[in-house]
Formats: sequence, C-alpha cells, structure tokens
Amino acid sequence: MAIKVQQLDSCRWRIPREGAMRTDGLVFASPAMMQDLRREQALEQVCNVATLPGIVGPSMAMPDIHWGYGFPIGGVAAFDAEQGIVSPGGVGYDINCGVRLLRSNLNAKEIHPHLDRLADALFRNIPTGVGSHHSDFKLSIAEERHVLTKGAAWAVEQGFGNDNELEYIENHGTIAGADSEKVSERALERGRSQLGTLGSGNHFLEIQQVEAIYDEDAAAVLGLYPGQVTVSIHTGSRGLGYQVCDDYLKIMLKAARKYGIILPDRQLCCAPLQSDEARDYMAAMACAANYAFANRQMITSHVRETFEEILGKGSADLRMATIYDVCHNIAKWETHSINGQERKLCVHRKGATRAFPPGHKEIPAVYQPIGQPVLIPGDMGRYSYVLTGTAGAYQETFGSSCHGAGRVLSRHAAKKAARGRDIIGDMAKQGILVRAAGRATVAEEMPEAYKDVADVVQVIERAGIGRIVARLKPMAVVKG
Repeated sequence: MAIKVQQLDSCRWRIPREGAMRTDGLVFASPAMMQDLRREQALEQVCNVATLPGIVGPSMAMPDIHWGYGFPIGGVAAFDAEQGIVSPGGVGYDINCGVRLLRSNLNAKEIHPHLDRLADALFRNIPTGVGSHHSDFKLSIAEERHVLTKGAAWAVEQGFGNDNELEYIENHGTIAGADSEKVSERALERGRSQLGTLGSGNHFLEIQQVEAIYDEDAAAVLGLYPGQVTVSIHTGSRGLGYQVCDDYLKIMLKAARKYGIILPDRQLCCAPLQSDEARDYMAAMACAANYAFANRQMITSHVRETFEEILGKGSADLRMATIYDVCHNIAKWETHSINGQERKLCVHRKGATRAFPPGHKEIPAVYQPIGQPVLIPGDMGRYSYVLTGTAGAYQETFGSSCHGAGRVLSRHAAKKAARGRDIIGDMAKQGILVRAAGRATVAEEMPEAYKDVADVVQVIERAGIGRIVARLKPMAVVKG
C-alpha cells in the first residue's frame, strides 16, 4: 500500500484521509526519519488506526514510531466516550510498561570505585529474564487482588517506599476502575511470584549520571544537577499484563464481529466503549496497570536497599527519591478541549508518554510551574533524556509525547548484526558495565538497534510537544 504523505513543516507530516480512513494521520518526524519510515509498515498502521469508529482528531505517531501489534509503537489515538472504541492492540501486551526516574544525593565520581559491586548486587537482588520471579516471595491470590486494585499504594503499605512517593507517580500509582474479577485465573497465577522483577526484552535498570542540563530552572525544580547519580527503572506488568492482553484479544475479535466493526487488520480488534466487553477490558487493563505501578515501586525499594548495602550509607545520606513514574502503554479516560468544547475521551498511548503542561491539576504541585516530567530512555550505549510537558502537547497531541528512541532493527535483525561481536566487552571499553540474563537479549538491545534518541527528542522540542531539560549518561545497565 502506497501511503501519501504531505510535509507540513520540518517535523510534521500529514497522511490525508482516504478510503476507509475517518480522519487524517499525523506523524512527527524529521525528513531523514520519514525517508526510513516510507520503507516500513508503521505508516500503514497509522492509516489503519484512522479507520476505527469514534476517533477524535488525527491518528498520530511520535518520532519513535516503529511497527507494533495493531497500532504502531509511538502511536496516540483518542476515541469519543459515546461513539468510540477501546482496542487492546492500542495498549499493547505489556500493559503500563513505563519508566521511573530516581535522583540521589550521590556524585558519579563517588560511586565509581563501587560500580562493579553495585551492578552485581542489583543484578542479584532484582530478578531479570523471561519468567523471572522471586523464589522467596509469592502472593496469595487474595493478596494479589489487593495489588491489582491498589497499585503502588499496596507496595507502600507493605513497607516498600513511603506515602509521599505516590504523589510522583502518574495517577498516584493507581488507575481507578480496576476489578480483579475481570482478570483470568491464568493471569493471576502468572503474576503471583513476579512482583518486584524486571523481566526481559527492552526492560532495564540503569545507573546514570547527569551529563548535561539544558533548562536550569526546570532542572532545579526536579532536583537535577551535573554529575549527579540517577537510576532509571523500565519495566511493566510482566506475565500478568501479557496474559490480560492475550485473553482480551480473543474477546475483542468476537466483539468486533458482534458490533459490525470493520477491521483493516485483525490486530486492531476492539469493542465500543459503551459495551460490556469494553468495560470488562478497561477494568482488567487497570488491574494490570496497577500491578505494573506496584512492580516499579517494589523495584525502587530494592534499588535503595542495594545502594545502602554496597555503599554503607543510610537512606538519609543517599536521599534517593522518585522524580516521576510514567506509563507507556495505556488507554485512559481523560477530558480534553476539542474546538472549544470539553469532551470525555479514551486516549490510547501505545509506546507514548503523557506530557501534561504547566498548571495541569493532575501533576504534582511542585511541578506545576514546569509541567509534567517526561522520561525518555535511549539505548544502553548513549544517553537518555528528561523533558517536560508543554501547552503545545496538550493542544495538539492530547498531552502526549514520545516514549523512547524507537527501534531501527528488529530483534532478529539486531541479533544477526551482533553475531561475532562482544557487545558487553564493547560497552565496558566505553566505561559502561552491563549485567544481563542472557547474551541474546544484549544483542537484541545493542545501541545500533535503536535510533539516536537525541534526534527523537529534538523533533519533539521543535514541534513544541516537549521541552528538553537534561541528558543522562549510562554508567551501569542491568538488562532483562
């Protein structure tokens, strides 16, 4: 399928409505990125999403766009509460995969002598890899149901963190409307022993140092300064979330036929938001999202304990605090102004980050002057960025921005390209320690498998849908 693309400016591209599309596509990308995108299927996925009932505004993609299940990764689409749909493919298998950023009172030079032991201890204390679990920690089904409804608050109640931390998590770490009765027994079983684990694939835990500050005022509000040690945690809802998605894809395929929804791709299966199938999915998805919030909260606690153990310092000395925690894969009820009218929408962010502007009531009071922190991991060999949300994002993208660098090589292609190379050794020569459950994962995640995230965030800033605050350089990486 040849996709017509019109360049609007240096970072916006319009895909005009045609055929079964109900609206235009809008892609944020540089000319070089678009040249590559024209050879991929992701633009076709933007068009496919535009055919779904009740879509409001364009079918959008951020500059980290690449092919995903149904929706492109980097996709953003909003649907009318009365006429629209919800689609598990618009959320993804790893429901509420997201990233949390911690700041500390440590300087990079201070921890260099301990970095090997820190990396080893983090790898030992936080299980990684496919099916990873805690052998000494397994929830009862009754307790797990509390996790699914309370989210990060459950973890705090168990001593993994403090109440103040919840303020710095999207939705305070709990998505409303969760109903564990809508989650299958299989999903519950998969989640029982995986809380507090990193998982596999592109999930990681990274010790970083603040390499550059671009917005001193915003950095001061976030408590960031050059040379400071930070920690990023990127993971989601593990096997439980995967199973919720898998279970509901089958239900949604039947629902799409039942409600006469014509699908250009069966991976876009969906149900009207006012249907029982949609209500059940939203309740189950909220459970998985809450599990992911609790997962990142527990890992945060394990990170603190590990730093205290290896450095021999107390929590008051480390002052390791959550800057913010954001969702990447989620569908949420939000109210946005459309042509001057307030409308309730179901906003799908599939590999995209909420980026609410300064003054928005749903961001922490201390961040009101600067906007919501937007955390953008890059690859393990270069850098990551901290941005803030803008009024432009709120007006144009339903308050959304990118979520990462975006792949340029499939996992298969990356492994093929890495054949014969010592990726971990190459990283060590650059001064970056890597600990991983398997070399295959490291090959899949090698830096060359991703776009340069600096190019991605520059598009975001030029488009006015995010503002760059700081760049973080990796020191040690624990991979899934």
